[in-house]
Amino acid sequence: MRPAPGEVLHFSEDPTITRFVPHVAPTARQPEAYVWAVGSDRAPDYWFPRQCPRAMAWTVPGTTAADRARVLGPGGGERVHAIEYDWLDRLRTTELFAYRLPAAAFRPFGEPVPSAVVATEPVVPLGPPELVGDLLKLHRDAGIQLRVLDNLWGFWDEVITSTLGFSAIRLRNAKPAREPGPEQPIGTAPSPTLRKPVRRRLAPPPAETSAPLTPPA
Repeated sequence: MRPAPGEVLHFSEDPTITRFVPHVAPTARQPEAYVWAVGSDRAPDYWFPRQCPRAMAWTVPGTTAADRARVLGPGGGERVHAIEYDWLDRLRTTELFAYRLPAAAFRPFGEPVPSAVVATEPVVPLGPPELVGDLLKLHRDAGIQLRVLDNLWGFWDEVITSTLGFSAIRLRNAKPAREPGPEQPIGTAPSPTLRKPVRRRLAPPPAETSAPLTPPA
């Protein structure tokens, strides 16, 4: 599920949106109100349930052979997505919809490489939402390796120190970096060294609204 020429996509579990209105999402890191969408290159980032934590990596021109072998592995293709086992059933059963929006209303967002496109005026979809369908099959048909892990943080730590392109969404919903032990009782804050890169590198998530309803968090 990718946009056609002249289109961008907004993915949602809500099939009733008739008009996208700019707003500041609760998770936003910028004060401006936007309508969020993605182009063809970043559409796979959103082939997941909305709240599913996922870490993603892909080859770029500067990717080294060593990093490709270390992160993607033999036969791993050009891209890998990782989720946790706790989300696998929801990945299989969630009904996700894609809204096709006019690309002319949007501009790239993100530095140094845009991670999304945004609009500052209300946007009306080009047609009714389309059911995305089987998300596992979508990954398979796109040649994207889907890795299911007990915990995302070890994978993410390797990705962010590699020469691959990478992105992560909803990592705040992932399991803690490690299980509490005698040296880390329940309630102890995670190590800042694990969390700092995530705050710096996470792309702002697209938000959605269904006028005139209040947008979901």
